[in-house]
Amino acid sequence: MRPFIVKQLDYDLTPVAGLALVGHHLNRLAPVFKKLDGALPVRSGVANSDVLRSYLGLLVQGKSDFDAIENFRGDAFFKQALGIKLLPSSPTLRQRMDARAGDLFDFLPTLIETLLCGVRRAARLWCLALRWLALDVDTFTMDNGDTAKDGVGRTYTGVDGYCPLAACLGSHGFCLELALRPGVQHSASETQFNFERVIPMAQRLSAAGPKAPILARLDSGFDSAALMREIESYNRAGVPQLDCLIKWNPRSSDVAALAERLDADTTTIWEHPRAGKRVTLWEQALHIEGIERPLRRVLRLTERTIDAQGQLLIEPKLTLDGWSTSLSAQQFDAKAIIALYADHGTHEQFHSEFKTDLDLERLPSGKFDTNYLVCELAALAMNILRLMGQAGLLGPDAPMRHAAKRRRIKTVMQELIYRAGRLIEHGRRVILGLGANDRAAKAFARLHGELFAEYT
Repeated sequence: MRPFIVKQLDYDLTPVAGLALVGHHLNRLAPVFKKLDGALPVRSGVANSDVLRSYLGLLVQGKSDFDAIENFRGDAFFKQALGIKLLPSSPTLRQRMDARAGDLFDFLPTLIETLLCGVRRAARLWCLALRWLALDVDTFTMDNGDTAKDGVGRTYTGVDGYCPLAACLGSHGFCLELALRPGVQHSASETQFNFERVIPMAQRLSAAGPKAPILARLDSGFDSAALMREIESYNRAGVPQLDCLIKWNPRSSDVAALAERLDADTTTIWEHPRAGKRVTLWEQALHIEGIERPLRRVLRLTERTIDAQGQLLIEPKLTLDGWSTSLSAQQFDAKAIIALYADHGTHEQFHSEFKTDLDLERLPSGKFDTNYLVCELAALAMNILRLMGQAGLLGPDAPMRHAAKRRRIKTVMQELIYRAGRLIEHGRRVILGLGANDRAAKAFARLHGELFAEYT
């Protein structure tokens, strides 16, 4: 084998040509960035909008460390692709986000909503098969053990870290908010304040796009009459209808006594999916003070006398599950309600993408407010990558991949962000040259042309 001769060339190359695509999405947000700079002016140095653009440029590469910005000092392509006038140094990036985190945070919901309002393939990208628009709200944990960061505490999974709340809209998981929370905070605590931002935004996005009713899906940690009243309060004339589907928390229910009553009732219908297992479904009306429209609870009791491995059990194992909902029985029977909630499990994949693909398992700052801002910027970065993946990696010209309805964020980075390119300036034009052997070049060029036409 002939050895390689390594040398540094005398022209500019970039390993992240996909930032040119990210830049088109940021161009759509230019009016919001302009408003931000007007509200938070700086006397000299790096504008606050450039701080956000620079950090977003790192996040879409899966880098959350502030020091990673030093690799792009003097990189003309990085600045031009993202519309950055002056690139901050690592200390400037950290200090500015520490000092202005609270002020900058106020602009993030507007940035996210403005980006998602530009989705023209709304019905295909957003709605469930039953034409409801899912709003999945859930918490997950970030392990930040062995650190002295603000807000780190013992989480419900038994690790020291944070317990952020994520609100994702649509079947592909466009993130409306990634709200950082201390590790010891309960899921339902202060959730009504998140609803004040998230639910009106979801209703506006639905009105502007798919024009579909919204289904809020939450797990048993949010099983609260107060939260159900809060959700119902957003139903008013002129906005998309908001329904809820919440996993019931049986708490101190006497499951054994309930099983005896059902067994003695001759009207109970038992299904036997396998030997040693039987299941029954039923419904009951649900009355919550302050909610006028009818509610119901779907209940399921499962009795196992033989486990999944074929082992006979000395005593039957009883499992009681329930789901509280405002969806009518005429539209969704008991099995449809359970299937709708089961689809809520897809939300867990989005949590994984935040922690691994965007490298946010361990947050970069010791200050809580700065890490909160990082999480909100990560929500914006994820939405940009999600839009790029859905538009660029599912067509016939996309790089060879297995068939899928949605591409992981890591796949979008590999196939669209991490593309080698050469920056060429000729005849007052700037050319981004891709390699002759680049299998993603056709999809890249098509997506670039679509975004250029849409956002300019």
